[in-house]
Amino acid sequence: MAKVAIKSEKLSPFGGIFPIMEQFDSKLSSVIDSTLGMRCRLYGYQYSEIIRSLMSVYFCGGSCIEDVTTHLMYHLSLHPTLRTCSADTILRAIKELTQDNISYTSDTGKTYDFNTADKLNTLLLNCLLSTGQLKEGEGYDVDFDHQFIEAEKYDAKPTYKKFLGYRPGVAVIGDLIVGIENSDGNTNVRFHQKDTLKRFFERFEQNKLIINRFRADCGSCSEEIVEEIAKHCKTFYIRANRCSSLYNDIFTLRGWKKVELGGIEFELASILIEKWKGKAYRLVIQRQKRIDGELDLWEGEYTYRCILTNDYESSEKEIVEFYNLRGGKERIFDDMNNGFGWNRLPKSFMGENTVFLLLTALIRNFYKFIMARLDVKRFGLKATSRIKAFVFKFISVPAKWVRTSRQYVLNIYSCNNAYADVFQNDFG
Repeated sequence: MAKVAIKSEKLSPFGGIFPIMEQFDSKLSSVIDSTLGMRCRLYGYQYSEIIRSLMSVYFCGGSCIEDVTTHLMYHLSLHPTLRTCSADTILRAIKELTQDNISYTSDTGKTYDFNTADKLNTLLLNCLLSTGQLKEGEGYDVDFDHQFIEAEKYDAKPTYKKFLGYRPGVAVIGDLIVGIENSDGNTNVRFHQKDTLKRFFERFEQNKLIINRFRADCGSCSEEIVEEIAKHCKTFYIRANRCSSLYNDIFTLRGWKKVELGGIEFELASILIEKWKGKAYRLVIQRQKRIDGELDLWEGEYTYRCILTNDYESSEKEIVEFYNLRGGKERIFDDMNNGFGWNRLPKSFMGENTVFLLLTALIRNFYKFIMARLDVKRFGLKATSRIKAFVFKFISVPAKWVRTSRQYVLNIYSCNNAYADVFQNDFG
């Protein structure tokens, strides 16, 4: 039997978290405190320290806010200068940052609540500009989608997916979340979407971000929404909802072009349509022969899908290929649900949970910043690795703080020399 020697030294199994905390402090703390304001003057925790503590939960493999108190507080507190707060303090701060809901009444007299979280949405963009992930004056492609989050909370409403929850609208640039507005789970996706998008676009423009192309699903295909989108971007690509009035025009089309997309054969064509009076747009039509051979009542032997756009120059194939890239954005929602706590909302009310959604989105954006600077191959990682893999490969390493020559030094107990290079060059 192997002999066991018990050591009482103050070792942490999460040695990789300390340079991450320092990087967060140098890049984001001043931005957070200047945007949200100072929380206290003397000995209390500032918002930057609270968000850094929340970040450490997910960067150390935790799944809920309470993990910082029950499992991580001792290890994180070993850092000689940076403070870590308890779960109770994080939850109090979330309540402090909560903005009141806005209520809209529909034509049928029903009331639906929205939470715009303006200050935190502003913070989200300020942090991305601070880290250089977004740059003033540059053009970007923006995606917009709704994510239904299951949550049996006090004010959660039943969604069309047959569970209680919320329905946040999320704007994405590349792999970064750049805006979130929450709403009741039973709200129609088009209801006041124009106002949500207008707020997003105005924030982008205030920060001198140029929107080149915009993509969205059929939930954005209405006259007022498309009109608002067209004001703020150069070109848009929106999945057109099925409309029986267009089938006659589609069925009489000639000159279909056969193309292969993702190893599947499709036929493409495009026409100019006046979907709304006085407004002509291009409709790119994609059809695929039914595999089962059965005839549909409306579509016959083909399945049709359409994209509404104001891009009159690109080919049909280029437009379809660009729009299909939108499907990769689902990975972001999956990442937020399983890696950053969206499947475990901490509070009972929508406004407070909206704060949590935005803070964890900020943390994920920062994670993407770290992965872009890290030599991932030396740690057995990829640029697209999930947070759990990052915890196992980078964060989970024994470490100890020692004081020598009037300064604190972090001793890493690892045979991987990459830690020394990374800490000294990138994170030091």
